[in-house]
Amino acid sequence: MFFRMLTGALLRQRGRMAMIALTMALGASICTAMLNVMFDVGDKVNQELKSYGANLTVVPRGASFLGDLYGDAGPADESAGQDKYLAEDELPKLKTIFWAFNIVDFAPYLQTDALVKGSGNAIDAPVLGTWFDKRFDSPTGESVQTGMVRLKSWWDVDGAWAQDGGPEGEASCMVGANLASKLGVRPGDRVSVTAKGGARLVIAGVFHSGGSEDDCLFAPLWFAQEISGRQGLVSRVEVSALTTPENELARRAARDPNSLSRHEWDTWYCTAYISSIAYQIEEVISNARAKPVLQVAESEGAILQKTQLLMILLTALSLSCASLAISNLVTASVMERSAEIGLIKAVGATSFEVSALIITETMITALLGGALGYFAGLGFAQLIGHTVFGSAIEIRPLVIPLVTLLTVTVALAGSLPAIRLLLSLRPAEVLHGR
Repeated sequence: MFFRMLTGALLRQRGRMAMIALTMALGASICTAMLNVMFDVGDKVNQELKSYGANLTVVPRGASFLGDLYGDAGPADESAGQDKYLAEDELPKLKTIFWAFNIVDFAPYLQTDALVKGSGNAIDAPVLGTWFDKRFDSPTGESVQTGMVRLKSWWDVDGAWAQDGGPEGEASCMVGANLASKLGVRPGDRVSVTAKGGARLVIAGVFHSGGSEDDCLFAPLWFAQEISGRQGLVSRVEVSALTTPENELARRAARDPNSLSRHEWDTWYCTAYISSIAYQIEEVISNARAKPVLQVAESEGAILQKTQLLMILLTALSLSCASLAISNLVTASVMERSAEIGLIKAVGATSFEVSALIITETMITALLGGALGYFAGLGFAQLIGHTVFGSAIEIRPLVIPLVTLLTVTVALAGSLPAIRLLLSLRPAEVLHGR
């Protein structure tokens, strides 16, 4: 009998039930899209921010100590011993740490002062050797492509990026916009660089970074090592890593890892906090200290948290609107069917049984609408991913039970005002038209 009444009610109210299903579908679609984007937005936002520079700097411990004292380690000391440098052949070890796959790019630098001569002018300028687009095999067997081309992708380059090349051919370089203006050179010209040794370089491109780099010349790492007499050495390494926003545990570990309990240590070490990645880098690179670039790291965490909060607020707002709309529709349905409900109660149906009928009608309709909304939401998520991040959003199976639970909750919440009205109906008054 219950199912006959349920089927009849659904068929008689096709239009109203369709409106409930559509309302729920709209709410569920936004909920599905926001949840999928929220679960995937961490990596997407981090990837976007990675295009704006490194969030870790690896320096020798001696240089790190001077920088802590005076705020800036300054250029490399030409008379310093090898303990003030890092070994170039150890850099592939960066891809052997626990969070190796989170290190997306890195580039070493060796800075030396040299006399740079252009078409007529000669200027003492910083010369930095680096990897422009380096490919190597890591100790794990993975083929790695890294360098400044990816790490400094926001630079405005007139011409082309320099090539790493080798000593057997003519080396190319990149010249900062300010230095190029002082030297009177442009892409395709040649400059003479003289320090302990000297050579000529062809200018592949002139770049504008908006920072102090605009007064520098960037050359292949091997070239800077050769003219400075620092073969196989680098003065610092910039690292771009995907990280998890810092919390109290990460901040405690950054101050003193030994203060953590064993469980806290395992949690910290196995989470991609910037402090744990820095610690692991120090484990594999000799005489190194990895220092987070705090402005970048903290900005990443703040942007990610605000983005996720926005997703949650949009989800809550859409579900609240769906609940209000369902409440109005179900309440109107109960008012229209008051005579029918009064008759059902008059022949012996309890308030619980009538309430169960109304809730079941609403729940079936809402679940059908929620199923349609889920698949529509997957399309919305991909649209957001390609429009905002330029890549697809990963579909998370966890979203299915979450959307189902939220659909049921919204349907129940929307039914409560109608149930209160139903419980107040008196069969005698209703059947007499009052």
